[in-house]
Amino acid sequence: QVQLVESGGGLVQAGGSLRLSCAGSGRTFSSYTMGWFRQAPGKEREFVAAITWYGGTTYYADSVKGRFTISRDNAKNTVYLQMNSLKPEDTSVYYCAADSATRRFASLPYYSTREAYGYWGQGTQVTVSS
Repeated sequence: QVQLVESGGGLVQAGGSLRLSCAGSGRTFSSYTMGWFRQAPGKEREFVAAITWYGGTTYYADSVKGRFTISRDNAKNTVYLQMNSLKPEDTSVYYCAADSATRRFASLPYYSTREAYGYWGQGTQVTVSS
């Protein structure tokens, strides 16, 4: 199992930047594909980005492509989400998630679905003011 704790959220003006961190527990962190999702009030939780355990291949939602970057540091058991050129519509609670299985090979689009993930953090609020 893995436990996840997000940090780095806050209030930022439109056009600004934030970096979210997700610290994971356990010795097998490097074996999990990791993802970021977000959920705004009254809306479904939506995919933001994912990074595979093998080779660090990344995958993004169209709405954040070119503005957000997901990365991981397995030595620190941490995954990051660098968010640049933030917009008011990026305002949400951001959640970190880990694959439900270790060392799994699956298609990148599969990792844009909530069903791919078995472990979730508690979320961190990001608010972008106009």
